[in-house]
Amino acid sequence: MPLSKTNSNRGRNSRIQREKRELILGAALEVFAAHGFRGSTIDQIADAAGMSKPNLLYYFGKKEDIHQSLIERLMDTWLDPLKAIDANGDPLAEICAYIKRKLEISRDFPKESRLFANEILQGAPRIISMIEGELKTLVDEKAKLIQGWMNEGKLNPCDPHHLLFSIWATTQHYADFDVQVRAVLAKDTQGDAHFDGAAVFLENLFCKGLKPRT
Repeated sequence: MPLSKTNSNRGRNSRIQREKRELILGAALEVFAAHGFRGSTIDQIADAAGMSKPNLLYYFGKKEDIHQSLIERLMDTWLDPLKAIDANGDPLAEICAYIKRKLEISRDFPKESRLFANEILQGAPRIISMIEGELKTLVDEKAKLIQGWMNEGKLNPCDPHHLLFSIWATTQHYADFDVQVRAVLAKDTQGDAHFDGAAVFLENLFCKGLKPRT
């Protein structure tokens, strides 16, 4: 019986620890997205999380540890749509689906997108190894796949790397420059309806342009 109680307490403590870490990460995301890494402090994150600084430091030793955890999660989310491009699928359909998934990420994870943008604007000092490693490897792999489709006449020819850069720029714009988009569109930006219009436009822009001319 004592063993069962001990296991139960351990499970409860582990759950509480996970919840506390999630609370801290959620608060840190708000702070980092608003102020960037350099402009953010442990005190700001603790205040946003509604806990004391010593309590926060029990779960994360320093600001860099919190930021690293957020970046690692972000990279997984950010790379998943690119990983999903299927070599056995229809090329145009795969590119269109990729654009849609990237736009959905901008809609659903705007703070994460701004966190990544802030890091890049600072020279990516904390994620350069990820960019030069996992990101570059995956991008090169998919660029080679897209180039193969172009060589087979399934897509209009262009530089596949710059194609991907252009997709990133146009889809992430709706997260990183959300305030500007909403201000310019004014009353037409109730909720997230403008993402539907963006999806239609970007599909026309990229997919019709990539469709082979007969």
